[in-house]
Amino acid sequence: MRGAMPDQTGVPDALAAMVFEELRERGLDRDPVGMDVPDMTTLLALQRAGLEISDSQPVMLEARKLKSEDELALLDQAAGIVDAAYETIYRMLRPGVRENDVVAAAMKVLFELGSEHVEAINAISGDRCYPHPHTFSDRLLRPGDQAFFDIIHSFMGYRTCYYRTFNISYATPAQLDAYKQCREWLDNAIERVRPGVTTDQIAEVWPTAEEIGMRDERAAFGLQFGHGLGVGLYESPMISRLHSFDDPIELEVGMVFALETYCAATDHRSAARIEEEVIVTPTGPRVITRFPADELLVSGRNYVRGADFVDGLTPAL
Repeated sequence: MRGAMPDQTGVPDALAAMVFEELRERGLDRDPVGMDVPDMTTLLALQRAGLEISDSQPVMLEARKLKSEDELALLDQAAGIVDAAYETIYRMLRPGVRENDVVAAAMKVLFELGSEHVEAINAISGDRCYPHPHTFSDRLLRPGDQAFFDIIHSFMGYRTCYYRTFNISYATPAQLDAYKQCREWLDNAIERVRPGVTTDQIAEVWPTAEEIGMRDERAAFGLQFGHGLGVGLYESPMISRLHSFDDPIELEVGMVFALETYCAATDHRSAARIEEEVIVTPTGPRVITRFPADELLVSGRNYVRGADFVDGLTPAL
């Protein structure tokens, strides 16, 4: 229970003694014991009991690296639930709606369609887009705002990480340019997804930290980024300019990962963030995130100009 039952209660050491005895009966008490998600209080108690604790997370990640057909179907369904959430989001975006209103509506759709856990919905709009946080607030959406969202949930244990960017009522040239660049960086990465390609070949199509105004790749980490998806939000392969050139991983059929890019606009307040989930197939990439994102979508545009009427009564053709 992550330290809520502290050592002075005797519970951690009692637990360790029970684990030790189970292992001793099977002749395993001298062998390393793997822990993939350690609780520090428990880990230290197991060590006091004389057990050698080893990190089993690499073993588990390797076992989960390639997905079966059933797993691919579950990941596809998880993404399909988010497709529907984005349909709801697009239809509700308009001036006066708050970021937290969007999060609530999206959560309702996710749970109604079968999600068992919503880990996070990032909702970022207007001047909160630059720099890039990972939260939501009660900020009101206003005409001309750029807004992006990330929906992280699980369906039968299988996860999503799925960004989309919209504009409210209208878009400026700077916002359009940012979206176009963000999409180009993402498409360049997707085009390279093939069996046998290594992750450094994907990372190299993304801009350097300096090109996007960051001091180094540590500061830029996570902005142009790829990460495996499955029962974990972060699985193999991980892709970034920070580490992939030094430790490239070869892509294999059955891998599933999310590729995400970010581009700040020249207005110093707006930004675009897009993400696609990709399956590595024998013939190349299969994108399972289907809500349209090839071009920037503008929502809440329902204004009619006087100039749209020829004689004051009839809309111009």
